[in-house]
Amino acid sequence: MTIASAVCNSFKQQILVGTHDFTATSGDDFKLALYTSSASLGAGTTAYASTNEISNTAGSAYSAGGKIIVSVTPALDGSVAVCDFADISFTSASFTANGCLIYNDSQADKAVCTVAFGGDKTVSSGTFTIQFPAAGASTAIVRIA
Repeated sequence: MTIASAVCNSFKQQILVGTHDFTATSGDDFKLALYTSSASLGAGTTAYASTNEISNTAGSAYSAGGKIIVSVTPALDGSVAVCDFADISFTSASFTANGCLIYNDSQADKAVCTVAFGGDKTVSSGTFTIQFPAAGASTAIVRIA
């Protein structure tokens, strides 16, 4: 199994019919779920599923379905539409994650994108933080060119 970084194909079509609203103050709720290296995630992922989602090895830092992430209202960077998210942390965490899925919790858990971490990332009784890159035309996690 593998996790590949990709904007999900289903998301691309759903954008054209107005399914997703990334507006920061009144838009949909988006979540980030973490997965093990046994997961199979990529462009073909259509929705959140708990199969091969991580679990805590100690403590309760992670709950099934992940955490809500805060969207920053989309903007243009030149001719590219970009969306950013606030960094997210899991405190007092003990687990190993290989990648994640960002999905729309307000719209039947529809997938937005998958992110491969480039290998297993482990935290033991510490803080696991995902830092999103700046919302630039070539760096934003979600961008439409």
